[in-house]
Amino acid sequence: MLPEMRRLLATCTFLTCRYVDSKSNNLSYWGLDYPPLSGYQSWLFGQAIRSIEPDAVALHTSHGYESPHSKFLMRLTVVVSDILVFFPAVLLCLRVFGGGKTVHEKQWWLLVVLLQPAALLIDHGHFQYNNITLGFAAGAAAAIAAGHDCWGSMLFCLSLNHKQMSMYYAPAFFAHLLGKCLQKPSMTQQVFGVAKLGLVVVATFAVCWAPFLASPGGALQVLHRLVPVKRGLYEDYVANFWCVTSPVFKWRRVYTQQALVTMCAGASLVAALPSMIHQIMSPSPRGLLMGMANSALAFFLFSYQVHEKSILLALLPVTLLAFDQPVVAAWLPVWAALSMYPLLRKDGLSIAYLACLLLWLAVVAPRSSLQSEQQSPVQTGHAYTQSKRSRRLGPRVGAKLVGVSGPQLLHYASLLSLLPAACIHVAQCFVQPPAQLLHLYDAAFVTLSFVHIFSTAVYFNVSQWSLFMSLVSKKHSKRS
Repeated sequence: MLPEMRRLLATCTFLTCRYVDSKSNNLSYWGLDYPPLSGYQSWLFGQAIRSIEPDAVALHTSHGYESPHSKFLMRLTVVVSDILVFFPAVLLCLRVFGGGKTVHEKQWWLLVVLLQPAALLIDHGHFQYNNITLGFAAGAAAAIAAGHDCWGSMLFCLSLNHKQMSMYYAPAFFAHLLGKCLQKPSMTQQVFGVAKLGLVVVATFAVCWAPFLASPGGALQVLHRLVPVKRGLYEDYVANFWCVTSPVFKWRRVYTQQALVTMCAGASLVAALPSMIHQIMSPSPRGLLMGMANSALAFFLFSYQVHEKSILLALLPVTLLAFDQPVVAAWLPVWAALSMYPLLRKDGLSIAYLACLLLWLAVVAPRSSLQSEQQSPVQTGHAYTQSKRSRRLGPRVGAKLVGVSGPQLLHYASLLSLLPAACIHVAQCFVQPPAQLLHLYDAAFVTLSFVHIFSTAVYFNVSQWSLFMSLVSKKHSKRS
């Protein structure tokens, strides 16, 4: 992925950010296909690299250019991005969502959020700058949870204007903010609340898109680059529904491209709808994170033109929920990394992948069951965990079956589920696949990962609605 990002920096360094094909800006060779904010960021980094190593970002002669120094500079730009955007957003989330937690719990939470193998490998091995996008989204969630809805809306718009994949979160933010507006006591306040947020969104987009809105057809050229319909249903091997089921049913042969786009949009919205309804009816800070997770999982599993890295969008809210869902927050990142292994191996990141995964399994995952045992009962409207009955039942069933608690049982089951993945890894190293099934191992990785990612989506939707039903039953019992 080094040529792609270096070419992007070179293009933006000399041409600001261009979305028009030309001799100087060959869009077929890693052209800019991200929103304007990503172009501005690439221009800044390109200027910095140009002042140190001009050959690395030369517009016409940097094709294929690669040196240890240029790699170091590229990696440094990712670190700077983390320090300036992602780390502050994570610390803000810790302050907002980590109230009442012990120092040890906060330390473990930080490890979960910051050491995700998939995020480290993609951003620091692939030079993708996804943590800028995710940092803005995390900051938006924290700001809204703290009651600063306008600031949160602006930050989410910045996330959208950095990378369009943040649209995966749009249903969650829309439903949550609409739900908060509808909770206001009068119709006038409700309308004013929606109008105020709409004004913030329009103003933020206007500032980000100003250079393109000022030129005739400029905005349309950008939009054309941002919607990659021609790329197909999915990229390579990705752990979503369409890719995993394609060996059994050839979607791209049976349906036209336009039909597939419509089907994917409909399936994604239907999958995200239960979570949206929940947040419109009962918005809460933890509910927003659950909604972000459910919406991102829905779009990753069912939307059109999904890239392997899109699973990072689901990982962010899931890991931010590590206080409430420690076992899932510890194990979903493992399956996310496994789902991306075909891509990482192709880019020569197998050793880095193994190192990150072993570090995670040694440092983070073993403590997940302990964190689950220590978590305190939830307060109404501020977190989503099991009901009192299920908390009593889980440990009792676990103890009766194997002498361990429910969370520990889930932890050991997750650990055991890695055995098939380990077997596939070993087989890939020593056994050649049949000539007619050259991608057998890639398909096995994404299929196994899909099962776990889909199961997580179901679990999170059930968890989000379980608390709501519990609250409703409590209200009825109080009235009676």
